[in-house]
Amino acid sequence: MRKIIIFIGLLFSLSQAQPLTPVRIHYDGGGDWYGNKTTWRNILTRVKQVFHLNVAQREVAYRITDPEFLKYPIAYIAGHGNIRFSPQEVEQLRRYLTSGGFLYADDDFGMDASFRREMKKVFPELKFVELPFSHPIYHMYYQFDHGLPKVHEHYGGPPKGFGLIYQGRLVCFYSWNTDISDGCEDAEIHGDPPEIREQALRMAVNIFLYAVLN
Repeated sequence: MRKIIIFIGLLFSLSQAQPLTPVRIHYDGGGDWYGNKTTWRNILTRVKQVFHLNVAQREVAYRITDPEFLKYPIAYIAGHGNIRFSPQEVEQLRRYLTSGGFLYADDDFGMDASFRREMKKVFPELKFVELPFSHPIYHMYYQFDHGLPKVHEHYGGPPKGFGLIYQGRLVCFYSWNTDISDGCEDAEIHGDPPEIREQALRMAVNIFLYAVLN
C-alpha cells in the first residue's frame, strides 16, 4: 500500500508541472526518423486518460545538438534504416543520458545494426543487456510477466527488451523484434488486432512512466 501511495503522489506532482513531452530524435544516415506519426499522440492520450497527467498532445522533434533537445525527459528514436550520429551528437547524447535523460528506442525492423553501432560510440564502456521480466519497466502500472508483447513478426521468435545501464541507472530501453511503435498507431494504419494494439499501448505507457519517474 505504501508503494501505491508514493506512486500516486509522484503522479500528482508530475500533473502540476509543465506538460510532459517526449522528444523524437531527428537523426542523419538515411533512416526514416519521422515515421510512426500517430504513435505518441495515442500513447499520451492514454496516459492522460488513465493518470490525468499534464502531458502534451504529441511529441516534438529535434536534432540532438539543438539546444531545445535537453529540455525533455524522454527521447525517442525509431525507424527502418540507417542511423548516424555526428561526434557532436554522440557527446551531447551522452551528456543528456548521464544527466537524467532517458532514451526509448524501438526497432521498426532494420535499424538494429546501426543503432547498436552508434550507441557504442555514446557508451563505449557499456553493452546492451537483456532485462529480466521482473524489471520494473514491465510492471510500472500494467503487468507484463513475460516481457514485451509481440506486435509484428519481424525476425520470428520472441521479442526482447534490452537496456544500457549507466552507474546503476537504466538510461536506454530498446525494444527489439516486436515494433511497439506500430502497435500504438491508429488502427487503420497497420490493421493490427485490437488486443495487440492494446498490449502495445499498455507497454508504451509503462515505458513512459518509467522514464519520467526514474
